[in-house]
Amino acid sequence: MLTRVVVAPSGFKESLSAEAAADAIAAGVRRVLPDAEIDLVPLVDGGEGTALALAAATGGRLVTVPATGPVGDTIGAHFALLGSGDTAVVEMAAVAGLSLVPRDLRDPGATTTYGVGELIRSALDLGVRRILVGCGDSGTSDGGAGALQALGARLLDEEGRELPHGGAALARLHRIDPRGLDSRLAEVELLVACNPYNVLCGERGVARVFGPQKGATPVQVEELSAGLENWAFVLTRDVAVPDTDLRSGPGTGASGGLGAGLAALGARLLPRFDVLLNHLDLDARLARADLVVTAEGALDHQTPRGKVPAEVARRAKLHGRPVLALAGTLGEGAHEVPGVDACSGILPAPMALAEALIRASELLTDATERALRMIVLGARLPAQAEVSGTQRPSSVR
Repeated sequence: MLTRVVVAPSGFKESLSAEAAADAIAAGVRRVLPDAEIDLVPLVDGGEGTALALAAATGGRLVTVPATGPVGDTIGAHFALLGSGDTAVVEMAAVAGLSLVPRDLRDPGATTTYGVGELIRSALDLGVRRILVGCGDSGTSDGGAGALQALGARLLDEEGRELPHGGAALARLHRIDPRGLDSRLAEVELLVACNPYNVLCGERGVARVFGPQKGATPVQVEELSAGLENWAFVLTRDVAVPDTDLRSGPGTGASGGLGAGLAALGARLLPRFDVLLNHLDLDARLARADLVVTAEGALDHQTPRGKVPAEVARRAKLHGRPVLALAGTLGEGAHEVPGVDACSGILPAPMALAEALIRASELLTDATERALRMIVLGARLPAQAEVSGTQRPSSVR
């Protein structure tokens, strides 16, 4: 019955890359279906692993360069040069991701996207015609201010002094001097692959939705929100193209507001899957599947808002393919993700988060095996007459 299985997971944040998750799931499938053809399609959403995945998919390469990390130290970062040679992929998580922020330094009021701007400059040095910036897994909430500073903009307070790095300083922003911006930006196509549901400001603004995950206290959340409101106002007045909605436009809140900062420079903010999955031929591969298995760290009410399992399920259903979703945790709404036919958590018993992160690959493989055995068992059961929703089976006496 199941001769071809497509394995299309996202990564598990701070635990498994998309490639590692795909390998773990495949191992579980082979325990049950040793002869099945398994098509591994590890998926990226703009976050960790995006540059590597797209370089591999296009016959490109990674370019390693030193850059400023999210807490201000110099780190070894990278971007991808795709096989065409004219497109660079800057993965913001590779230089400003949450995994690069030590747990005792997780203060989104202080972390910076300065390194993102440095990677863009390095890509410009190679003479590319297009730069794709992948947003996701960020450890910042500075609205992209650091990136603009690295690209030559001056952010000034009321007394004309340069602002320090970090979102906390944006409340003091009085003026932006864009005259020093790298002139080569006007010569390239700048694209941002982002989640269009993420906006910069308002009740669903990025500081309120994601600030706590990055270490912000309730007081800091409100301070960051106020700073980003001021950032949107000044950025719109001093830099942005007229009629650009930096406050609540789709994707402006991507990666702690990096989307807004780059949009002010003329970048096009695009739904990430429309940009990223074109390189992987995902739709054709799903069409040939007997079963699609996807996965992510958490499956919940946020999943339909631009997460990998929801996108995989949506595309699989266009071809009538069944979808199994596996997750580290199942939250509210996990069983209501459109297109997902069945879902399962990977934890067999309660355990500490630290242990679960260490054992994630093993747990995912075991969970895949359990789920596949249930699917195979169901396929072997004799056909039964359908029972309507208003009927109940007879009770056993």
